[in-house]
Amino acid sequence: MGSVLSLADFFDLLRRRAGLIVFLTGLGVAISVVTALEQRHLYRSAEVIQVVQAKVAGDLARSTVEGSAARRLQSIEQRVMARDSVLEIIALHGLYADIPAMTPNEKIQMLRSAVRIDNQAAAGGGNGRDGAVSILTVSAEMSSALLAQQIAHEFAARTIALSRETRLEQARETLAFFTAREETLRAQVSRVEDAMAAFRRDNDLALPGTLSFRRDEIAGINQELLTIARERIRIERAAVQAQQTERQATAVRKLADFNAELETLDAQVRLLESRKVELESSIETSPQIERQLGAYEREQEQLRAELDAAVARRTEAEVGYRLETQGQGEQLTVIEPASMSDYPFTRSRTKLVIAGAMVSGVLALLAAFLLDLMNPVMRTAAHMERDLGIKPVVSVPRMDTRSKRRGILRRLFGRRSAHRSHDRTVF
Repeated sequence: MGSVLSLADFFDLLRRRAGLIVFLTGLGVAISVVTALEQRHLYRSAEVIQVVQAKVAGDLARSTVEGSAARRLQSIEQRVMARDSVLEIIALHGLYADIPAMTPNEKIQMLRSAVRIDNQAAAGGGNGRDGAVSILTVSAEMSSALLAQQIAHEFAARTIALSRETRLEQARETLAFFTAREETLRAQVSRVEDAMAAFRRDNDLALPGTLSFRRDEIAGINQELLTIARERIRIERAAVQAQQTERQATAVRKLADFNAELETLDAQVRLLESRKVELESSIETSPQIERQLGAYEREQEQLRAELDAAVARRTEAEVGYRLETQGQGEQLTVIEPASMSDYPFTRSRTKLVIAGAMVSGVLALLAAFLLDLMNPVMRTAAHMERDLGIKPVVSVPRMDTRSKRRGILRRLFGRRSAHRSHDRTVF
C-alpha cells in the first residue's frame, strides 16, 4: 500500500522523513563540494599533421621505403610513447613537479593517458584497408593552456622527426645492402673467372673450343693419311709398270725415284701418326675436362645474372636514397599548429556542485519514499477509509509529551500535525 497519494501526503512524508532527507542531501552536497575542489581544470590542444605523398611519381622514381603508412606511423607512435622518450619529455617540461609523491611510472602513465595520436584514412583508400593515411592529429590534455600547447607540439615534432629519420635510415640500409651484395657478387665472378683461367692453363685450353679444334685436327690427319696411302699405291703401280715396259737402265733410274718418293711418304706417315697419337691421348681425358669446364661456365653465368639484378636494385636504391635526402619522398607536414585553448574543456565546479546537490536531493527523497513503503502504516482516518472501505467511528490523535522546543523544520511542518501525526484509529 502506498502512503503518498496526494500532495498533502507528500508534505506529510517530508515532515516525517525530514531528518533523513536533510542528512542525505547535506552529505551529497558535501561530497560534491569536495569533488569540485579536488577537480583540476584541463585544457586541450591539438596539432594537425598532413601526410604528403612523394613529389615524384612512383613509376618514374620508386621509393625504397615499402609498407603501409598506417603501420609506419604506428611504429613511430610506439617509439614516441616509449618509456625513455616520455621520461625525457617530462624532465624537459618539468611535468608533475608539483606532485612530488608521484613515482616515475605513475608520471609516465598519466602523460600517456593525456596524449593521443589519431590518424585519418585517406579518401578513396578503401576505408583505410590499404593503409593510406592523410591526416595525423596529436592532442594533449594538460592543466594549463600553455602546457597543453607545448606538449602537443613536442609530440608532433618528435613524430615528424622520427618519421623522417626512419625513412632515411631504411633507404640508407637498403642502399648499403645492395651495394655490399654487388661487391660480393663481383668478387665471386672474379674468383670463378680466375679458377677457369687456371683450369684452361693447366689443361692446355688457352682458348674456348680447343677440344673441338683437336678433333678437327685428327680428322684432318686421317684425311692426309688416306691421301698418302693413295699416293703410295699410285707410285707402287708406276714402279711395276716401269719394270715391265721400260728398258733396264730407265727402269732402274725410275725405281730409284719411286723409292725416294715412298721414303718421303713413309716419313710423312710416321709424323702424322705421331701427332695423331698425341692428340688422341690428350682427348682421352676430355669428358672430365668438359664437365668441369661446363660447371665453371654455368656458375659464371648464374653469378653474372645475379650481379645484373643486384646492379639494377642498387640503382633503384640510390634513386630512393636521393629522394629521401632531398625531401622528395613521403613527408609529414604541419598544416595546423597547436594553439592555446581559451577555456578548459572540463566541467565547471559550480555546475558540478549544483548537479551533485540536485542528485543528492532526488536520492534522499527516493530513500525516504522507500522507507515509507517498507513500513506500510495507515496513519490517518482517510487512509483507512480509502484502503479498507471502512469509515472509523473515532480517531484519537497521539499526544506528543516531549519538550515544546521546536526547530525550524518542525515549525514548517508542525501545523499539519494536529490531525496527520500518527493517529490511532478506533472502531
